Amino acid sequence: MKTSFVSALHFLLAYLLGFALARYLGVPLSPLAFGLGLAWLMSLLGAAAWLDDAFRNPAQPFRAGETLEARLRTRQRRLLAGLAALTLAAALTVTMAALHLLTIASLTLMALTALALLAWVVPPVRLAQRGLGEFALALAAADLTPALAFTLQNGGVHRLLAAFVFPLTFLALAYFVAVTFPALATDQKFGRQTFLARFGWQVAVPAHNGFLAAAYLLLAAAPFFGVPFALIWPGLLTLPLAALQIYQFLRLENGEKPLWPLLTLNAAAIFGLTTYLLAFTLWMR
Repeated sequence: MKTSFVSALHFLLAYLLGFALARYLGVPLSPLAFGLGLAWLMSLLGAAAWLDDAFRNPAQPFRAGETLEARLRTRQRRLLAGLAALTLAAALTVTMAALHLLTIASLTLMALTALALLAWVVPPVRLAQRGLGEFALALAAADLTPALAFTLQNGGVHRLLAAFVFPLTFLALAYFVAVTFPALATDQKFGRQTFLARFGWQVAVPAHNGFLAAAYLLLAAAPFFGVPFALIWPGLLTLPLAALQIYQFLRLENGEKPLWPLLTLNAAAIFGLTTYLLAFTLWMR
């Protein structure tokens, strides 16, 4: 399971959640704004992924048995691909503006999304090397992306957005932290400072479990703040998966080696399935 592909799927689901919320609220939908906004988001994601490869440690190979010359060529190709994707994103922004599909709110969210993703990969900021990359990715995936999809339809934000994006942001944090555990040895070898590599499992394990607990507590508390329970309860159906994930991390904390494929698959399922269930519920209402 390629992490980059799964992460792109999570961004897509989060984008659909924002669009579904606009439909639930009776906002007149614009398929053109939806399509161009999604193309812009995918272009930016592609740019971030390719630039992350371009600016990684030059000593880290892309494939086994790779020569230094081949590695440098691959880095150059990834850099060019990233710049081309950024150019496409810029062109899509101009197109959307020319078609009067953007408002101050949506343009601001686009700028913040681009800033978060580029700060994750581009030097000298490169949050991926400071133990903060997971926070930038979670903010972009679970907070800014659904808000962007919604504002492209509505023109502005709505209080209901908070009921969905805040819990999902914590689920995204748990996901992006969890998937770094199997790659810890490689990250340490080549100096990639993930949250786990920088702070150690003694901090990362309770933080991961705390992120999951916070997400479901926020979801469960949403009806007390005026959000219909009918919109929230489907998201709580993934609670058993979260309990399994916390159990696996407690075993890890006690020195037992977990099944890494199960851990990463479950982490992806918690975030992705919860987002899907919430989006599907909004769409069907």
